[in-house]
Amino acid sequence: MNILIIGGGGREHVITKLIAKNPKVTKIYALPGNGGISQLAECVKISAEDINSIVSFAKVHDIDFAVVAPDDPLALGAVDRLEDEGIKCFGPTQKAAMIESSKVFAKELMKKYGIPTARYEVFTEIDKALSHAALSDCPIVIKADGLAKGKGVTVAENFQQAKDAIISCMKDKIFDKSGERIIIEECLTGHEATVLAFTDGKTIVPMVSSMDHKRAYDGNRGPNTGGMGVIAPNPYYTPEIADYCMKNIFLPTVEAMNKEGRTFKGCLYFGLMLTKDGPKVIEYNCRFGDPEAEAVLPLMKSDLLDVMTAVSDERLADVDVSFTDGASCCVVCASSGYPGHVLTGYEIDLGESENLEGVEVFHAGTKLEDGKLITSGGRVLAVNAVSSDLESAKEKAYEAVKLINFSGMRYRTDIGSI
Repeated sequence: MNILIIGGGGREHVITKLIAKNPKVTKIYALPGNGGISQLAECVKISAEDINSIVSFAKVHDIDFAVVAPDDPLALGAVDRLEDEGIKCFGPTQKAAMIESSKVFAKELMKKYGIPTARYEVFTEIDKALSHAALSDCPIVIKADGLAKGKGVTVAENFQQAKDAIISCMKDKIFDKSGERIIIEECLTGHEATVLAFTDGKTIVPMVSSMDHKRAYDGNRGPNTGGMGVIAPNPYYTPEIADYCMKNIFLPTVEAMNKEGRTFKGCLYFGLMLTKDGPKVIEYNCRFGDPEAEAVLPLMKSDLLDVMTAVSDERLADVDVSFTDGASCCVVCASSGYPGHVLTGYEIDLGESENLEGVEVFHAGTKLEDGKLITSGGRVLAVNAVSSDLESAKEKAYEAVKLINFSGMRYRTDIGSI
C-alpha cells in the first residue's frame, strides 16, 4: 500500500511511526512532514492546506490510503476531494469536521441533543459581547468560533481580561474570520480529561483517557498553548465516569451527527470537564489531539493502519482495538517565546535521549537542513515515555528531556504532577 500522511507535527510523526510497522505498507509520503518524519517517509514540501496540490500528488503517486491529520485540511474538505478521486481516507468530511471548525455549531448541537456542556451565549456584535461580559460573574470563557491553532480560547479571570480577549477577536481580528463570531460561556471547574475515540459513524471505540496541560508555564500559569504535555491514562477518569460518558456524551454525539446528516468517521476528540455535577463537554475536535496523540497512541497494542482502514470501510466493530495497561508521560520541548513570537533555526542535540528504554522523541517543529536537525516552530519536540505506572513514566520522560538541548529550549517541569 502507498500511504499519504497529511501534516507535519508531532501527531503526524507518531501516526507515521505506527503505520510504518504494518507489513502491507510499501511506501509512505508525508505532506509536508518534518525532520523526524523524514526518517520514515518521503517528505514533500506541499502545505497541508494546499488541497489542490495534495489531490494532484495523491493521483500521480497512486496513493491507496490517506490520513488527513490536522484540523485545517479537514475543515477545507481534503477528505471529500480525495474520496471523490477514489482514494480512501481516515478523517471526517468537511460537513462532519464542522464539529470543530465552528464552536457555535458544536454548542448548538449539544444544546439540541441534550449533551451536557457549559451555559453559553453567541455574539456577532462587539458592543453586545462587551455588555454581556461586564454583567457576567468572572471567570468566564471567551472562544473564537472558528479554528485558531488551539489558541482561540481565553479564560478571563476579570472583566479587563474578558474585554481584551473580545477586542482581540472581534476588532483586532487576531484570528481573522475565526473571531468574527464568539462564544461567551460559563467557566466550568473540576479536573479536565481528554478522550480520543475511533468511530465509523456506527461504532465508537474510546482510546485511553489523557490529561493535557494547556498553560504555558508551571503551575498552570500563563497563556493557553496547543499543549505543553500529556499524561495517560487520566487518573481522574474512572470506569464509572467512562460509562457515564459513553451513554450521555459519546454515543449521543455520534447519533446527533448522523441525524444532522454529518456522519463522522475518523478520530473524534472529546475535551471534558469532570465537574461536581458530572462530566461536561468543553470542546470537540475532529482529529487526534496534539500532543495527546503522542501519549495515547504509543499505548496502543492493535495495528493503527488496520483500525484506520476499518473506520474508512465502516467495519470498526469487526476489528480489535486494544491498549496496554501501562502509563505514559509526554513532555513538550518548546522554543523560547512560545506561544507568542519565537525564533527558529537553531540546531537540535538529541543526545542519548532516544536510547532510553520506553522513550520516544516525536518531532513537531523540526526540519533537516544540510544534514542537521533544526528548530522550525514553537513546539519543537514531544518526548514521551511509556512505563508500568505514571511515576516511572514521568521519571523516564524528564530523564530524556534533560539530555536534549537547543538554544532557547524550555519546557514545563510539572507535567503529571496532579
